[in-house]
Amino acid sequence: MKNIIIIGARGYEKEYGGWETFVTNLINNYNDKNTKFYVPELNHSKKNRNIEIRNGVICPQIYVPKQGSMTMFTFAFKAVLYFKKYIKKNNLKNVVMYVVGYRVGPLFTFIHRKLNKMGVKIVINPDGIEWKREKWNCLIKKYFKISEKTMIKASNHVVCDSKNIEKYVKEKYPKSQTSFIAYGAYMKDVKDIDKKTKEFMDKNGIEKREYYLIVGRFVPENNYELIIREYMKSSTNKDLVIVSNVEQNKFYEKLKQKTSFDKDKRIKFVGPVYDQDILIRLRNNAKAYIHGHSAGGTNPSLLEALSLTDVNILYNAVYNKEVGENAAIYFNDDEGSLCRQIETVEKFKSKDQSEYGKRAKQRILDEYTWDIVVKKYKKLFNKLLDVKK
Repeated sequence: MKNIIIIGARGYEKEYGGWETFVTNLINNYNDKNTKFYVPELNHSKKNRNIEIRNGVICPQIYVPKQGSMTMFTFAFKAVLYFKKYIKKNNLKNVVMYVVGYRVGPLFTFIHRKLNKMGVKIVINPDGIEWKREKWNCLIKKYFKISEKTMIKASNHVVCDSKNIEKYVKEKYPKSQTSFIAYGAYMKDVKDIDKKTKEFMDKNGIEKREYYLIVGRFVPENNYELIIREYMKSSTNKDLVIVSNVEQNKFYEKLKQKTSFDKDKRIKFVGPVYDQDILIRLRNNAKAYIHGHSAGGTNPSLLEALSLTDVNILYNAVYNKEVGENAAIYFNDDEGSLCRQIETVEKFKSKDQSEYGKRAKQRILDEYTWDIVVKKYKKLFNKLLDVKK
């Protein structure tokens, strides 16, 4: 029996962000009766410190009080300590500890030697170059720089979800063993707008093909200011629908003051959408998807867009271009760049729209289906545990 412990996501089958989506889809597509998965879950209630089992996945509830940006750091570290004891107590063999992100940090230096002595293989997924993200203050950026170095050196293998991230790791840490394994996406046969999606669209004044769409965390490195400014300059009469949680978000208030987007009726913040049926149809019926992410590796929301939205307008970062290739349209920081691309898309005829849609879906089929991703992970875990199949 192979035992795969995944640490760093908030849990399994949780409606949150990229890591949670990744963990859930990896496990649900794995289909190997000789592999058992363990996913510690963040829990803010002292009363629930049990081990929940869902779909055969063992999910210990790790209590961490709400600590703002420190919550996930504390959670990741406590989860590693928990499983160090769990592995020993239950005498687990053939164990891979897969840590996503760098939050455990320098403290991992003191733990990884003991895990290695227990026969545990340690795999790290850095996501992106975390210390470059604008959302972090100087102190946290410095922490991530140190964390990157210590965690990569402490690992048996580094999984990079982007070829450019793998290139960075190889150049900076030449002794590290690396693999490129991206996120996955589903190719869905989407039917026409269903009743609940229609209700959502009516509530927000959204009409089929009469809107551009953004889906993503409301943080500076996703270039919301650039996108909103450029959109407001464009002559399109279509809406800009932004699916993101902006409650109590200081960045949101600053941006409103700087751009006065609240005075432009086309700019529509509709909050987060956790219902996947609605989100799929919102993507599928958009005039185009705008992706402003400038940090990180392969982004799950970009893959979902390519699989569902015909026209995708991407910020010209190496990570985005690596994924989109010739199946997308690109913009940069130059004034008027995005505005011009929007004006171009406005002139598209149905055949232009369809052509981009075909190319986008082919990109997913060629490299980013969950079947491709899972096969790569199986091969890696078997190699690390010296299992032939």
